[in-house]
Amino acid sequence: MSEILVLVEQVEGEVKKVTLELLTLARTLGTPAAVWAGPGFTPEAKARLAEYGAEKIYVAASSDIVDYVVAPKAELLAQLATSADAVLVAATAEGKEIAGRLAIKTDSGVITDAVGLSEGFVADQSIFGGGINVHAKVRKGTPVIAVRPNSTAPVASAGAGAEEEVSVTLSDAAKATRVVERVKQEKGARPELTEAAIVVSGGRGVGSAENFSVIEGLADALGAAVGASRAATDAGWYPHQFQVGQTGKTVSPQLYIAAGISGAIQHRAGMQTAKTIVAINKDPEAPIFELADYGVVGDLHQVVPQLTEEVQKRK
Repeated sequence: MSEILVLVEQVEGEVKKVTLELLTLARTLGTPAAVWAGPGFTPEAKARLAEYGAEKIYVAASSDIVDYVVAPKAELLAQLATSADAVLVAATAEGKEIAGRLAIKTDSGVITDAVGLSEGFVADQSIFGGGINVHAKVRKGTPVIAVRPNSTAPVASAGAGAEEEVSVTLSDAAKATRVVERVKQEKGARPELTEAAIVVSGGRGVGSAENFSVIEGLADALGAAVGASRAATDAGWYPHQFQVGQTGKTVSPQLYIAAGISGAIQHRAGMQTAKTIVAINKDPEAPIFELADYGVVGDLHQVVPQLTEEVQKRK
């Protein structure tokens, strides 16, 4: 079967969930080959990648790959892509930039924000702010596809996990911007927004920064991440890093709960590929109900605490 490269997303040697999703997706289309870029490759990481189907693991352990911004990873993938049928990366901010650079280097087409792939590398994709769903296919070169996190449920299926060390000679252009400092962001108990299986978001209807404790309470009961609409972040009620929408972060969880969010197209573009959407809004004419699988017409300050209480009872 054809080899499909999957760029590994990892933090301090720990393989991120989105990589397991990409390996699961790659298995349906060919032979998955993981690409580890940078130092920190461990036996535990190797076992994890093999557990989810990586038949081969290309390891480029040079620190140069992470000492410079983005470009070295694109050059590494360009070197390996000569014998691959496709390259899959996570549709994160960095992943999409790598995808674009790689497509230029290999003279290939690129698809970003795919939410599914079928035979022939045909991608399911939302365009025009999420208003239209299309099937897209690369017509030239080796398909480079950035897939949204949480689009595919990771399923374990053991692969050989054969390790192969590779080296890459970086061009002067790839060394144009060096990383001079890294600051570790303190991680809370909640999952990362873009990778969370459940997201609870609050909007203008929350009313204030203090009232976001209601949203946080439900999120913590569900083991979910907290999101916010642009109206809420612009008002200063919640940090901008948690904004979901076209100008914020794109999420695709198994469950998305929108509380006090009207459902403007800007917000819908960032969450409408969620598997199940629950809307809570006191306005029965709110556009979010057109998108929701389940809707509750009511005051979120009454509905959400009751929902939180019921979730806690069932734990």
